[in-house]
Amino acid sequence: MEEDELCFPQLLNTSCKKPKPPPSEAVFIYILLFFISVLTVILNLLVIISISHYRQLHSPTNLILLSLAVSDFFVGLLVIPFTILTSGTCWVLGDLMCALYFLLPYILVVASGLNMVLVSVDRYVAICDPMHYSTRITDKVVSISVCVCWICSIFYGIFISYDHLKQPGRYNSCYGECLVNVVGEVDLVTFIISITVIVALYMRVFFVAVSQARAMRSHVETTAQYSMTLTMKKSELKAARTLGVVVAVFLICYCPYYIFILTGNILVGSSTEAFMSFLMYFNSCLNPVIYAFFYPWFRKAVKHIVTLQILRPDSTETNIL
Repeated sequence: MEEDELCFPQLLNTSCKKPKPPPSEAVFIYILLFFISVLTVILNLLVIISISHYRQLHSPTNLILLSLAVSDFFVGLLVIPFTILTSGTCWVLGDLMCALYFLLPYILVVASGLNMVLVSVDRYVAICDPMHYSTRITDKVVSISVCVCWICSIFYGIFISYDHLKQPGRYNSCYGECLVNVVGEVDLVTFIISITVIVALYMRVFFVAVSQARAMRSHVETTAQYSMTLTMKKSELKAARTLGVVVAVFLICYCPYYIFILTGNILVGSSTEAFMSFLMYFNSCLNPVIYAFFYPWFRKAVKHIVTLQILRPDSTETNIL
């Protein structure tokens, strides 16, 4: 009877005990998380296809959103399902795979944060320095920035997981367990820098946007040039508002995890860490939902994709905006 309760019955003294079957409430949560995972994959895939396919959507801002959607897509495709499958069961893939398993979320989480920094910088230049936006924020500049973002994320993930990659299983108390330890001081640097930059830039964007909105309401002119400028400013302000919602939701989903982890070292794999992690992962599902609410081009692109109009030879030139 005792051997049947072990993850590895042949290792009587060093094997972990098999976790008890999850209660019905936990099964319901796992099913809900599975549907969130599927929804995250589908919605972000629609964002990726829309921005990649339609020529009108090829802009520096949308390139950043494309990079963010790629990160969110892999969270839904790999991170959430694998986390569900390994919750409440014995870890049978070995210590090295345990370390590699937690490497991917580190990379994707940091990539999401850096993409949010890029979003904030883009809106900052567009609202606070619109005369130089087209010369400073170009496709080439944004492409290089996105590549640097992902390279830094990969190196950061390897750096923070180096001890576990070098000595896998160092925090496991028995065979069948998968725990790694996060160094709070390392996350402190990334958290403080990224969040400070995001909040500082968007606070500046907010104040400038409010002043511009008041100026546009108080000055009424009839010249065509002013009308064109007014339309452009309104579109930039609307984009800033929409992306501001994306940034706000990002902070709401990510801050609890980092605030908790900065209070001390936390064992990754514990129930508390799992809840905080799923809150971060849920942000990957919310981003395309925000686009659907605020971006008419996204709703129109989804309609074209679902109705298979995207398969037409000239579909890349479709008027989406």
